[in-house]
Amino acid sequence: MAKISPVSAKYIIHADIQIDGVVDRPDVIGAIFGQTEGLIGSELELRELQRSGRIGRIEVNLETKAGKTSGEIIIPSSLDKAETSIIGASLEIIERIGPCNAKITVKNIEDVRVSKRSMVVERAKELLKNMMDKTMPDSQELADEVAAAVRVMEIQTYGKDRLPAGPSIEESDEIIVVEGRADVVNLLKYGFKNVIAMNGSSVPDTIKELSRRKTITVFLDGDRGGDLNLRELIATSEIDFVARAPDGKEVEELTKKEIHKALRAKIAVEQAKLELEKESSSKDSLKNNRRSSYSSNRYRDNNRDSRDHSKRYEKKEEKSFEKKEEFSSEVKGKLKSMIEDLIGTKAVYFVNDKIEILGKVPLTELEATLRDTNNVYALVVDETVNRELVKSAKNKNVKVVVGLEKRTLPKDEEGIKVFSVSEL
Repeated sequence: MAKISPVSAKYIIHADIQIDGVVDRPDVIGAIFGQTEGLIGSELELRELQRSGRIGRIEVNLETKAGKTSGEIIIPSSLDKAETSIIGASLEIIERIGPCNAKITVKNIEDVRVSKRSMVVERAKELLKNMMDKTMPDSQELADEVAAAVRVMEIQTYGKDRLPAGPSIEESDEIIVVEGRADVVNLLKYGFKNVIAMNGSSVPDTIKELSRRKTITVFLDGDRGGDLNLRELIATSEIDFVARAPDGKEVEELTKKEIHKALRAKIAVEQAKLELEKESSSKDSLKNNRRSSYSSNRYRDNNRDSRDHSKRYEKKEEKSFEKKEEFSSEVKGKLKSMIEDLIGTKAVYFVNDKIEILGKVPLTELEATLRDTNNVYALVVDETVNRELVKSAKNKNVKVVVGLEKRTLPKDEEGIKVFSVSEL
């Protein structure tokens, strides 16, 4: 008797069988051939179909429990859909096998080609992804276009809020939460699949629910909007870590190196809360100092004699400062801690004469803030100290500037003390 090759089978009939008694596999096969003979015409006789190879070997798997037999019947077919369906339906007319009552129910008819097609599509996707990762087309423009299409294909919607996300949200124990869809696209570009976007300034319920089940790292832009989103997330969700883009940059603009650097520098949410509170109090202190300076300036404008006296007093203070070149180890230690805290942030601390931080601003806003601020004793900057910076600081009567490095300063700028990290 011929047997159809599994490779050539187009359909597979799956049927359940229930028997009120104990029978063997040959009894079932015999009943199938015997009770369907002559039922559906000579062209669909099972014996003839098997001889011609259009019906494969009939597989019967049985299990007996408590005097009853149950199992599964599997029949491969290379017939067309209609003929295969007729063969399947003919099995259900069998009511007895041997001396026992029986019932056969066809569960489904599987289209083998659909399964193979799905396997081909999935494998093609995998091959395309590997090819994109390992090869570089001749035309960079073409490569960028194809890579962008792949990234868009990988973006999914997740949760009831239909948030833009990578494909590995459910499988990953750690999730990266970003602000918008463009941020998700950029992180997918560099292989981060466990990314999901807030998609707005308010925190969606999907993010809140994920924060209760998974470890959440919030990756925010380096601007004021990032600060506001962080406060909202801390207030409404159970986040674990906070990472920030460099000041003035957005996550969607970052390179692969910048992304890895920012994520490695992530901090615990408790530390982020303390920094937010510290920054808030520093801003309040800076505002108070500005008001005090404004009142003082008005008073000096209306009282020239008092202003002249103030100038003489300031000169006297400058002379006493020039004499006092030495700084205590405690002061140097505080300044060193501040500069180390700033490294990589591209920001500047404004410090008073008690070595307390008045405020923190990006380097791009240093000049503008310095023009509007008085009573600043020291500047701690995340850059090399140059002549222009020292000149601006000296014009505002700043006594100390601390930076990563310092350049050789001209003699007319020697009235201000400049430290580098190595000198502290």
